[in-house]
Formats: sequence, C-alpha cells, structure tokens
Amino acid sequence: MEILEKIGDTISEKGKEAADKAKEIAEIVSLRGQIATCEEVIKKNYLEIGKLYYELYGEMAEESFAKQCNAVRNARHGVEELQQKIDDIKGL
Repeated sequence: MEILEKIGDTISEKGKEAADKAKEIAEIVSLRGQIATCEEVIKKNYLEIGKLYYELYGEMAEESFAKQCNAVRNARHGVEELQQKIDDIKGL
C-alpha cells in the first residue's frame, strides 16, 4: 500500500507542477499581449506626431527633419504622377 501512496503523491505533485506551469505560461502570454498593445499605441502616436509635424512644418523643417520631409514630398509627387498615368490610361 505504501508504494501506491507514493505513486499517488507523485502524480498529485506532478499535476500541481503542471498546473502551476500552465498558469505561468498563461500569465506570460497575457503580459506579452499587453506589451504588444502598448507598442501599437506608441507606433500609432509616433506616426501621428510625424504626420502633424510634416503638415505644420514640412516646408520649413528643421535640418534634422529635412531629409524625411523631402522624401515625403517626393513620394507624394510620385503618387500624383502615377495617379495621373492611371487616369490617362482610363481616359479620365
């Protein structure tokens, strides 16, 4: 009988360890999800800050932002040219 009790105790102990590990993993997954949400908020707001800066100061950007503002301006011009080509092909 003593051996059966030891086996039962071992099974019970391993089950508790597995349950504890599962809880730990679930908590880590939840925390990582919260981190991802925070990072998404940061990214969204960085983009909004950049867009607002460009709209307000793009034509007279400080030197440290001039390269990026020029790149945005050139890309917008490229979009306009490409859209015009599409309109020409469509006969608009």
